[in-house]
Amino acid sequence: MSAPRLDVDALVAIDMHVHLEATDGATATDSAAKKYFGDSGAPREHKALAEYFRSRKIGFVIFAVDERLTGRQRVTNEEVVRFASENADVAIPFASIDPHRGSEGVREAKRLLSEGIVRGLKLHPPVQRFSPDDKLAYPLYEVFAGARLPVVFHTGHSGIGTGVPGGGGVRLKYGNPMPIDDVAVDFPSLPIIMAHPSFPWQDEAISICLHKANVYIDLSGWSPKYFSPTLVQYANTLLKNKVLFGSDYPLITPDRWLKDFQSIAIRDEVRPLILKENATKLLALKSIS
Repeated sequence: MSAPRLDVDALVAIDMHVHLEATDGATATDSAAKKYFGDSGAPREHKALAEYFRSRKIGFVIFAVDERLTGRQRVTNEEVVRFASENADVAIPFASIDPHRGSEGVREAKRLLSEGIVRGLKLHPPVQRFSPDDKLAYPLYEVFAGARLPVVFHTGHSGIGTGVPGGGGVRLKYGNPMPIDDVAVDFPSLPIIMAHPSFPWQDEAISICLHKANVYIDLSGWSPKYFSPTLVQYANTLLKNKVLFGSDYPLITPDRWLKDFQSIAIRDEVRPLILKENATKLLALKSIS
């Protein structure tokens, strides 16, 4: 029997922002994040996570974050790939590689891409402690630009570290989206996704997305009821083909996000674009029929 494949036509949405997390060993950082976001009630055990999305007919991009700042238990790229392979009817794996790993990290990126499963890269500058325009990260961008696969950057405020003394060492300046503009100039064939409404730099993120053809915004990490009027305005108009549904599971669930999305003033013809069609095109997903 062949392994299940992702059937785009059977899905009601594609969630562009889902974390695969360790299921034990909670840290002070985890407790602070739970306090900041509230208890979503989302199952974190890996089989339960997959079934949550499968039962709702939602496909999802899944990744971990390769970092050494917060003390959180690491989930490796191999674990992400294994999870996605076991749940290929719903899961789309992205790698995460700390740019500070240098040539060793680049070799891992090339190996993962050569295996033909990984479909993008997740970076979190505030917890990986780098500015997106730092040449340190350029060799990684070159690898993914060559494959024309997207790189997702965390942007804006970080819920991770909020309320911890000294922010847990997380420097918010690395969440400013403006340095991503340089990356978009230097790698015009690299699809770039700025994750989250980029508070307090939302207008900057919108400007970059408007100006650079290869830049997108995912709407994860915030309930839609807190989206700024400007973000809603541009999502309805000039950015309607460049805005993507994302939840930030398990911190925010698709159930909550989608419920609140119904209550905001997004045009009926734009909703399918945000929920699935833009992601389908960006990720070059195809029906299995």
